[in-house]
Amino acid sequence: MQVDLKGQVALVTGGAQGIGRAIVERLVANGAAVAIMDIERDAAQRTADELAGDGRRIVALAGDVADGARLAAVEQEVRQQLGGISILINNAGINTLKERKPIHEYSEDDWNRILRVDLTGVFIVSKAIIPGMLERGGGRIVNIASVAGLVPLKLQSGYVAAKAGVINLTRSMACELGPKGILSNCVAPGSIITRGTRALFYGAEGEKTPIAQSLLSHVPLGRPGTPEEIAHAVTFLVSPEASYVNGAVLTVDGGWTAGYTRDW
Repeated sequence: MQVDLKGQVALVTGGAQGIGRAIVERLVANGAAVAIMDIERDAAQRTADELAGDGRRIVALAGDVADGARLAAVEQEVRQQLGGISILINNAGINTLKERKPIHEYSEDDWNRILRVDLTGVFIVSKAIIPGMLERGGGRIVNIASVAGLVPLKLQSGYVAAKAGVINLTRSMACELGPKGILSNCVAPGSIITRGTRALFYGAEGEKTPIAQSLLSHVPLGRPGTPEEIAHAVTFLVSPEASYVNGAVLTVDGGWTAGYTRDW
């Protein structure tokens, strides 16, 4: 997707790999200067180095999305190196990668760990970046949620609660910030092949394991999505063409949440 993002400065959290990296790649390809913030500093720098060139402006920064003091410093660092942030992509997120359990057996440690990054992190990062956007008269915020925030999924109490929270937080942000020139929207990916989902559902080559076959039986397109397909949706939402889109939840899920493909 080609849009005009020249003169825009974006911050992408969790931008070192997977969906975050694909978003960074699309933004810089369309003319934006991009700051990658990731808990894995070396991975962020590798991504910045690999995507640099042709006059692209990319910087890599280390940061924990739930660390308010660090986020205040990140905002200043980006401002000094690239300019004021006009696009914020709250992409950083985690999930349970071990055995999943029902709520009465669910680990409080997992609950707290996931909520801290997936929901509180969106709040902390946004809180740090929004004042600068308001100073400059506006901006775009895209929060990455999940279909898990829209449909009930078992054995993932922390994740589904966090992503449902992100969706309604986005709508609240849209109501509060829209009149001030900041558009807030949300992308809800379905099953996307990333490093994390390979470990959970897919084999090393993306083959369909039994659990993946069961999952994809609910998806009309019959396949997982790619990080690039999420990145195109994000690119649209931050583009000039999306100037009247505010408070939307854009599902990119192959039809998962549209209904079931099975005949009963």
